[in-house]
Parts: sequence; structure tokens; C-alpha cells
Amino acid sequence: MSTILALSIGNTRIQLGRIEHGEVKESAFFEQAATSEVIDQLGAWWNDADEDTNRSVMLASVHAERATELRSLIIDQFGAEVYELEQDIPVPIGRDLEPETIVGVDRLLDAAAAWEQLKQACVIIDAGSAVTVDFVDGEGVFHGGAIMPGIRMQIRAMSEGANLLDEIEFRRPEGDAFGRSTSEAMLRGVFHGIRGGVWRVIESYAEAYGAYPLVIATGGDADTLFKNDEEISRIIPDLAIRGIAVAAQHATALDDEDNS
Repeated sequence: MSTILALSIGNTRIQLGRIEHGEVKESAFFEQAATSEVIDQLGAWWNDADEDTNRSVMLASVHAERATELRSLIIDQFGAEVYELEQDIPVPIGRDLEPETIVGVDRLLDAAAAWEQLKQACVIIDAGSAVTVDFVDGEGVFHGGAIMPGIRMQIRAMSEGANLLDEIEFRRPEGDAFGRSTSEAMLRGVFHGIRGGVWRVIESYAEAYGAYPLVIATGGDADTLFKNDEEISRIIPDLAIRGIAVAAQHATALDDEDNS
């Protein structure tokens, strides 16, 4: 019996998960700076596990400084072994990329989890600080994709680049199709710009592949941007954590083969 505590550290938030027998039993989400809350949640899960349970921590990060900080705290407070994805444990997904390309581990984990669930060609939209639109073919090979600025990045760019555009709090635009104030126009520009860009990218993938793939969305802004969108097969908030569970199962299977 084993318990794995999983962390996926992004640029704006941290996903946590408790994995038992290869399945994600619980997940939680925190702002990236919420160090004490993250450690408290991990501690609660760690202490809930049976003392006879094999406990470990798996960490994936696109923010090196935060990863180093949290790794040190976890080791100090729990005495845990911490394994880092793509350094200590590979993400089990085929890749067709330019040589020497380094892809964010979160994108690879999303792809591995999506492939494990669907076993067919798919597109993964991850709507966070940036919006990534990645393609996995029908053989389970990750081809990369497209990256565009996310909601807050676009709003910040407008407010910093134009004197008359203030930084605003984003919300999903409702009601009239026309933005009848500057802030409402900004909301609609960002909302429809991202959605339109995403769907044009997906159309280009379908044209290149010769078939229309299933689409999965994840990330902190996935609900805001894509809720009730008929083209989305499903929204899975903890997709990266599920990818860590897939990587853990794969690593265990390899160990079993080596020891047999």
C-alpha cells in the first residue's frame, strides 16, 4: 500500500493531490504564494496515512524558486522522499518535438493524463497564466502546440501599453454583445480573443491530422472561458495531478520489471 502526495507548481497557483493505489483520491488548489496553506494540507494528508504505508512526495514545477522552497520545507517537516518529474521520474508520453526542446512539465503531465483517459487523438487546453493548446495523436505522441497570453497577462499588457486602459478585474462577460464601456470592451476582447484563438488553433490541428480530435480543458481559468462550450469534451481541473498518478504507476511498473 502506498500514498503519494503530488504537487504541480505553476506560475500562479499550486495543485495538490493525494494518490492511493494509483488513483487521485483528493485534490486541492492554492494561490502560488500560499506556502503555509500548502504545507498544512500536505501535512494533514501525510498524517492521515497509516504509519505502515509507503509515503512519498512527487513534485512537478515550472517555477524553480518555489519548487526549491517547497521541497526544503517538505523534507524538513515530513522527512519525506521528494521525487521531481522529468528529473527523477519521466513523464510517460511519446514526443515528436524539435531536438533539445524543453517543454513545461505541466504540459507533459496534462498530455499523459489525457492520453491515459482517452487513448485517442486529443487536444489539451490549459488555461492559466498562459493558455496552451497541445496536441496528442492517436498513437499517444505529444506534438507540442501553441501558447498564447492568458487572461491576466492580456489585461496587464493592455493597461501597461495604453494610457487610457486601466487594469481591471476579469469576469466572464454577460448580456449585450457590445462593450458599451472601456472595461466591458476589454472583457469581451480578452474573452472572445482567447476563445477564438483557441478554436482556430484546434481547427489547424484537425486539418493537419485529418480528423477532429476530442478536446479537454484544464487550468484555473478553464471554467471561466469554456464552461458549457459544446466543443469541449470535459473540463478536468486536476489534470496535472492525474498525470503525476500516471507517471507514478509507470515508474512502479518499470521497477517491477527490473526486479523480476
